[in-house]
Amino acid sequence: MGVVAGLQQQATDCEELGSLMYAELARLMVDDYELGGATTAVLGSYEGHSHEESLALPLLAAVHRLVLAGEAPELAGFYPSVGGVWDPVLGWEAFAQVLQSRAAELRAAVLQGPQTNEVRRSVALYGGLLQLVHEMPLPVRLMEIGSSAGLNLRADHFRYNLADGSYYGRADSPVVIEDAWSGREVPRSTLRIAERVGSDVAPVNALSDEGSLTLTSYVWADQVERLARLRGALAIAREVPADVRRADAVSFVRGLELSEGHLTVLWHSIMWSYLSKDDQAAVDTALADLGKRANESTPLARLRLEPPGEWGDEFLVELETWPGGERRVLGHADPHGQGMVWTS
Repeated sequence: MGVVAGLQQQATDCEELGSLMYAELARLMVDDYELGGATTAVLGSYEGHSHEESLALPLLAAVHRLVLAGEAPELAGFYPSVGGVWDPVLGWEAFAQVLQSRAAELRAAVLQGPQTNEVRRSVALYGGLLQLVHEMPLPVRLMEIGSSAGLNLRADHFRYNLADGSYYGRADSPVVIEDAWSGREVPRSTLRIAERVGSDVAPVNALSDEGSLTLTSYVWADQVERLARLRGALAIAREVPADVRRADAVSFVRGLELSEGHLTVLWHSIMWSYLSKDDQAAVDTALADLGKRANESTPLARLRLEPPGEWGDEFLVELETWPGGERRVLGHADPHGQGMVWTS
């Protein structure tokens, strides 16, 4: 695909998902890279690298991190996340200066895995859980792979506002998700979460200043509503415990057990494509094997927000339940959880 193609794709993604600033930055980096400028100083050595097509997001996050930490004061005036106003001319000049002056540091940072613990994706988890518990009214053991900091393991503590003025979830939540969903009515089931356990190959400690900085850096700097949701979710994380373990998806799922009188739910969102085909197959097999041991008093479910195959425009909310292994599509949304429509 190449570095340039990866930057171009990131520009398209950012524009489609509402970040004009990052779309402009990505396109300006394309032009600069082709001219051998500061972007080349950071990314040029990765041409032909296995991750050459996925360097734009971690680079934008690494620069954002410098701004948030007060280490790039020349950029702060252009970053809405710290009160600035984006300007594509002056902002780009300052951005390019940071790329040039911090090239070695940024060159190393771009190979770190992304940590986009997008809080709005909780609309798929929470709505799906309400549907699931309506059908299986048991306490829930909520498990997650690709958890990052595990913020969405607290999805029942967020507030979900609907267009008609009604809401679901916690009334006084510091996380308020506007226009949470549309389509089929979601049952107002009572959720009882007995366990919240997640896994990640590089988990982020949401309770630490370093972890908060990492998560905030991956939010696009001009999307202030996303930043507000993240900061609210970090506050909830300090109130509501969750156990996020350092483990890969395969070993975590293989280690899952069922529990008498509980509904065990495995949840994941926008992480499947980061697994190899072999690891995807291993997770599917391990879950199916566990499902063979499920019964009415020890049910198992898998709830996910992922593309239906290769990356595409439509991301599906799918539910699979055991005993039986029935699989169905509940709805669809974009990869940030926007435009959530419940269809069945």
